[in-house]
Amino acid sequence: MDTVVRVKKSLKTPIRKLSSCVSGLKDGKSGSKRRSSRSRRGAGGRAGTRKVPQTRDQPVIRSYQADLDKERQLREATNAQKNAERAAMRAHFRRKYQLSENSKDTNHLRSVGGKVLLPGDLSRIIHPDGSKDDGFDLLAAFRGLGFGRPTPAAGRNCKVMILTCYLESCRDKEHSRLRLQEGTRQSWTRQQRLRTMRRIRASGSVALGVKRGFCVAAAVEDGKVKVGDVRKGRVRSFQEIPHTGRSGWVNLLRFWREDRFRQLHKHMERTFSALGPIYRENVGTLSSVNILLPADVAELFQSEGLHPRRMTLQPWATHREIRQHSKGVFLKNGEEWRSDRLQLNKEVMMSGAVQRFLPLLDEVARDFCRMLQVRVEKEGRSLTMDPSPDLFRFALEASCHVIYGERIGLFSSSPSLESQKFIWAVERMLTTTPPLLYLPPRLLLCLSAPLWTQHATAWDHIFSHAEARIQRGYQRLASSQGGGFVAGAAGGQYPGVLGQLMEKGQLSLDLIKANITELMAGGVDTTAVPLQFALFELGRNPEVQEKVRQQVRTSWAQAGGDPQKALQGAPLLKGTIKEVLRLYPVGITVQRYPVKDIVLQNYHIPAGTMVQACLYPMGRSSEVFEDPLRFDPTRWSSGREEGRRAEGSGFRSLAFGFGARQCVGRRIAENEMQLFLMHMLLSFHLSISSSEDLKTTVTLILQPETPPRITFSRLSGAPI
Repeated sequence: MDTVVRVKKSLKTPIRKLSSCVSGLKDGKSGSKRRSSRSRRGAGGRAGTRKVPQTRDQPVIRSYQADLDKERQLREATNAQKNAERAAMRAHFRRKYQLSENSKDTNHLRSVGGKVLLPGDLSRIIHPDGSKDDGFDLLAAFRGLGFGRPTPAAGRNCKVMILTCYLESCRDKEHSRLRLQEGTRQSWTRQQRLRTMRRIRASGSVALGVKRGFCVAAAVEDGKVKVGDVRKGRVRSFQEIPHTGRSGWVNLLRFWREDRFRQLHKHMERTFSALGPIYRENVGTLSSVNILLPADVAELFQSEGLHPRRMTLQPWATHREIRQHSKGVFLKNGEEWRSDRLQLNKEVMMSGAVQRFLPLLDEVARDFCRMLQVRVEKEGRSLTMDPSPDLFRFALEASCHVIYGERIGLFSSSPSLESQKFIWAVERMLTTTPPLLYLPPRLLLCLSAPLWTQHATAWDHIFSHAEARIQRGYQRLASSQGGGFVAGAAGGQYPGVLGQLMEKGQLSLDLIKANITELMAGGVDTTAVPLQFALFELGRNPEVQEKVRQQVRTSWAQAGGDPQKALQGAPLLKGTIKEVLRLYPVGITVQRYPVKDIVLQNYHIPAGTMVQACLYPMGRSSEVFEDPLRFDPTRWSSGREEGRRAEGSGFRSLAFGFGARQCVGRRIAENEMQLFLMHMLLSFHLSISSSEDLKTTVTLILQPETPPRITFSRLSGAPI
């Protein structure tokens, strides 16, 4: 009964008296605030104001306040746990898709001590194999760590701990096992740190900074660990980027001795596996930073500037200079490049230009299939052969038809010797280019080195072939128009890219010659070789082949013979080409020189450094593609691509480059290969005798060591 009376008395206390329960202020502070408030009102107040009686039940008030504090603490702890769960899930997906960390998430995790017990449904997302979840312990290794720079006390030894990351081949590849290596040091110098990092890499482990973007040093002093470099806490210098050796000339000798030029794509794949997603390499006179992940590629392309630069093929440039030829857009940079490129884009990249030359490519593809059908009929119902010589003739015939506006008759029983020599010259030029990239061409010229002589002779033949074709085209167009040019071409027919450029007169004849020659030299092997890989993969994957064929048949029937509509209705054709170029990119790297300093994988990259996106390792990386070795054109379907873009992985298909400096012949090559495959799938069933992987080699482009043999079987009801 006494307790009830005390509670009733406490409830009669004025509201102002209970303000401490809500505000959290102590009684003394609250009283002092009221006294100061009354003093500010001055002596003008009423002198007879009644004083508020002090309650005698202070223990009840304090008990009530304690209950409120407990409820508040419980509520804050619950909210902190929920925030930490969300942060743990976000951290999981950021690691999975190689995204940068968020400082707010790190603070949420740290607020609960780095230990988060996830609910069962969330745990199954991170541990799909059903293993028991012992809690998300992202910051367990950092619990109790300070974040200041380690400053060992003078005269005392301190243990330096290197945090290393060993990637385990376990089911959950998103997690890494952390271990602390200890060593005793009087001080922690930059040289000692670099030596330790190199020793870690040499032993087969990878420094955590290499794989996850933050550094590793921590000092232990008086039982307390102080972290020296925390993720994003310090951008590491350019010199700290993992590298394959400092001496370019030693590396060059090693490349020659181990024949790495021909297996450069495999060398890159092995090096990324050993050093992580970024490394430096010096070979001869060439230095580069090589990157693998799409997020880093996106950062690189965002810093390419108004006039993007890629690696100059110095042997090509030297040949133009000593022969006094003009350079095309492939070898130009700056405003001069931009001016010429804008004129070329109108004739080879714009949609109007594609509509003009698409029928020419379709005509050549149909004629090739008719020629092959005749050969198959002579053998019965099927023919097994190496298609590479015919594919080179197809690519040259298609390129000449689009560029010069005329056919050169390569599908006849006796193709011209001139065309065969041109194909040989292009192959010789591509083969001799890579070794010359790492040596001074002028020195080789003075020494009359055989390698340089072969390279220059091949280019001379390419230029003479282009010169003869250009002169013929000029005379044909001039005579058909009575000595002048009228937009629309001779006889109302498309005059080819050459005729269009001559009619408009925006480029000089020397510049037209230079760019037409580069288009021809880059338009044969770069389409013929991917078509070899495409025929091989379709033959090795009959279920994929049939799926693409069904879509092509439906689209072809609905298009009524219109090649553009047929291609639009068969997106799997484009997906097939992208999938082929993912596994077998024509050029194994795309280069850029950033116009400003950038940071990749938390390493500082100075402006003007050549950075290479390595396409062959990227296309076969499980960090970038799901089941990367499986040939699956549907992975490029619009729905799946939108999902990937939402995850920030839009720079995964770069076979033709990106942006203003992408391949100038891209539209020609894409449509040429798609039309070829469309007519081949309508006419033939493709098969191979062996499904073993093709061994590949690099000249300037990636190609098979031995061309695959394909069996072409005539389909019933195939168009003729």
